[in-house]
Amino acid sequence: MDAALLRLILAQISIHACMTGMRMATPLLALREGYSPAAVGVLLALFALTQVFLSLPAGRYADRHGLKRPLAISVVVASTGAAVAVVFPVYPALCLAALCSGGASGAAIIALQRHVGRQAHDKVGLRNVFSWLAIGPAVSNFLGPFLAGLLIDYAGGEAASTTGFRAAFLLLALLPLGAWFWVRTVQELAPAPKPASAQRTTAWDMLENQGFRRLLLMNWALSSCWDVHTFVVPILGHERGLSASLIGSILGAFAMAAVAIRLLIPLLSERVSEWQVVMGAMLGACLLFMAYPLMPNAWAMMGCSIALGLVLGSVQPMVMSMIHQITPHHRQGEALGLRMMAINGSSVLMPVLFGSIGTVVGVSALFWAVGAMVGGAARLPWLLGKENLPKGAAQPPRSSS
Repeated sequence: MDAALLRLILAQISIHACMTGMRMATPLLALREGYSPAAVGVLLALFALTQVFLSLPAGRYADRHGLKRPLAISVVVASTGAAVAVVFPVYPALCLAALCSGGASGAAIIALQRHVGRQAHDKVGLRNVFSWLAIGPAVSNFLGPFLAGLLIDYAGGEAASTTGFRAAFLLLALLPLGAWFWVRTVQELAPAPKPASAQRTTAWDMLENQGFRRLLLMNWALSSCWDVHTFVVPILGHERGLSASLIGSILGAFAMAAVAIRLLIPLLSERVSEWQVVMGAMLGACLLFMAYPLMPNAWAMMGCSIALGLVLGSVQPMVMSMIHQITPHHRQGEALGLRMMAINGSSVLMPVLFGSIGTVVGVSALFWAVGAMVGGAARLPWLLGKENLPKGAAQPPRSSS
């Protein structure tokens, strides 16, 4: 990993940690003020809902303007949203902060992913850079909530005071400024030229590409696995009388395993192809989801969780690599935006669907249904590898002077 890539990872951590910290702190303040769980659910949905509507425009904007301009706008929006919560720690301001930090984080990540993908020179390079970049969200998922929690508990003289929340929001408002600090010296890349014969297109035209349709379906199936694990494991643990700390440890083991496999991918990237990794992950996830409800105790569930983290954690770098191989260079930001829109739309809707299905058929049946779904979709990466992924190496982009 070179210094330029490290700066981009640190920039991603800075702006994403603002969003993850706000996503933890704002519900706590809303609950302290006496708002209902339904109101808290609406507040949490706003973090993902913004990205559903902004991802496509953000991707197109990144295609036109590169990295620094979209990132600068994202930094301003994220910091402004958190600063509003500092001045007005009330529910409407928290909703605005959720919209701002969620949308800004999504737009910044799209610009960063596009830039990093265009820096890679071949398939192996794509797998390596996206493996390193995927570590950033794992770090920020810990860093943002941890720092916000410390300030909420200790900055105001007593736990969960208004002063403590304001201190947390102030820190979170300052974090995105670090993103600009890290990228200000990164060399911008020249815009990818449009083919002379290119006609005016819409994002939905990309769905006419068979490979891209397969990629979105495959990504949706795997994203659903991630969502159902996060959503259902606490319910399963509660049914079995496990403590909150033990349930948290099971989920934490899953997250740590996902980080560990991403650290190992650069060592394996020359030996395996993207479609092989993803197909193996889908088959492995199928088996693990079938076995998960049968685990007899917490330690067995933790072992299953670690295995599932290793399996699912390997997917994102491979998916990002495939997107950059099957989409035109001048529309890669748009493709990333369409993918993020689909994932966030699923994250908004799927918990409601999971809850409804789990109530009717039970948690174990929900695990088995998702396992069957991802197993049935395991043919998609094989088809992508054989029919849609290019066989040659990607060309290195040219830097602007």
